Amino acid sequence: MYSESTRSIRVSVEPRYLPDQSDPAEGRYLWSYTVRIENQGGETVQLRTRHWQITDALGRRQEVRGAGVVGEQPVLTPGAAFEYTSGTPLPTPSGIMVGSYRMVTADGEPFDVRIPAFSLDSPHQQRCLQ
Repeated sequence: MYSESTRSIRVSVEPRYLPDQSDPAEGRYLWSYTVRIENQGGETVQLRTRHWQITDALGRRQEVRGAGVVGEQPVLTPGAAFEYTSGTPLPTPSGIMVGSYRMVTADGEPFDVRIPAFSLDSPHQQRCLQ
């Protein structure tokens, strides 16, 4: 599990390789990732947008931006949490994801919350130790 906090908003991510939906012979590797967003602060916030940077094992980067997460823009009161699961394909057996959420306070103040960088690893990645 990967976790990071920004301004009392804790984001935790747990990635999972999906062998039954991947096809290494075709260069298709799929992962799911479960994200938990916890408001550990004293103010109500709403998640408005997301920004992901997804980098495969060859260093090719894809950026994804959009409104909310999984079709929602959750409001998190103090002590509340929101959890969702999504997924991403890669053409390589490993990669990395990192990103941010744009939050807005009840007073209308926007701020960004970091999503921790996390590794996408499959059993098909060859490891080389020197």
